[in-house]
Amino acid sequence: MESPQIEMGGLKVNTPQLPNGGLRPSTAGSWNSHRTLERALKSIKLVIFTSKLNLLLPFGPASIILHFTSRRHGLVFLFSMLGITPLAERLGYATEQLALFTGPTVGGLLNATFGNATEMIIAIYALKNGMIRVVQQSLLGSILSNMLLVLGCAFFAGGIIHRNKDQVFSKAMAVVNSGLLLMAVMGLMFPAVLHFTHSEARQGASELALSRFSSCIMLVAYASYLYFQLSGRSNIYSPIGSEEAPSEDATEEEEEAEIGMWEAITWLAVLTIWVSILSEYLVNAIEGASDSWNLPVAFISVILLPIVGNAAEHASAIMFAMKDKLDITLGVAIGSSTQISMFVIPFCVVIGWMMGQRMDLNFQLFETATLFITVLVVAFMLQVGSYGGY
Repeated sequence: MESPQIEMGGLKVNTPQLPNGGLRPSTAGSWNSHRTLERALKSIKLVIFTSKLNLLLPFGPASIILHFTSRRHGLVFLFSMLGITPLAERLGYATEQLALFTGPTVGGLLNATFGNATEMIIAIYALKNGMIRVVQQSLLGSILSNMLLVLGCAFFAGGIIHRNKDQVFSKAMAVVNSGLLLMAVMGLMFPAVLHFTHSEARQGASELALSRFSSCIMLVAYASYLYFQLSGRSNIYSPIGSEEAPSEDATEEEEEAEIGMWEAITWLAVLTIWVSILSEYLVNAIEGASDSWNLPVAFISVILLPIVGNAAEHASAIMFAMKDKLDITLGVAIGSSTQISMFVIPFCVVIGWMMGQRMDLNFQLFETATLFITVLVVAFMLQVGSYGGY
């Protein structure tokens, strides 16, 4: 009986066969090792070498080298920010690949979670260093960036590509997210109102206690929202016409995963660890960069840090809007803002409580009013359920 042949690298190799028809263990092991190596190389090629934004990756190690070899905090901050940007975008890519295996509901949750991983890591490092205002302003900037910059650019790009039609999205889903955002804004308003009315017997004590109580309530509300989504009953606000049988064109448009599920999980772990390392150097260089560039820390926290953290959301939201998938666009932009306001901010308050830091929900009067007006404007804009067409 002839031995079976396996083609490896263009060569046909005879493989000894056991009496029961299987391959010898050594041969099967080498074949599996070869396949594993091929898949690993393909995964590295797709994740590292297919994105032009990855040309910024060397700035990450350069920032660490500069941190130990010089005192130029401005360059350390700039290089750390540039090094984190492609990592945030690749986190979004790995999350999208994993979402193809988990389904749209869990996939949207994963996209929002790992899309906000950069902001959460930066906030925890800043909180550890006692930079409470930097944490507050960076998280506020992330919400404003998602709701104004990301969503606005996505609508603008989608309107240009689909100029001759109305783009439709699920109004009910937008109402749910808008309601959660309004609840979060109310939670942020009460400590600010308490602070500026000077009605406390002990200045700051009641404000901190109210912030921690409100944070626990918001975390419970967000957990209930997640349970509602993951329980399978969230299809009550599915897009109009989604119950109809899928057409052949829709079937052909379904995306296939470029990397495997465990490869996506591995890349998520590696990228998150690398982001956490660079975030430490980024946070440590904020004050030095503010002095060397003659920029206020508030500008760096509200404008620069959210742009870095929202790189993945920005690219994903515009891409889906250009594909006429506004439900996913809203899920990325509004869902990310909802998660920051309902989970990340209360989570930071609880983490600060555990660290002994006086992190509260008093975002000052101007910032809180800006957030409240933004949420109202976006909520009213999403009441229509469609836009575009001229």
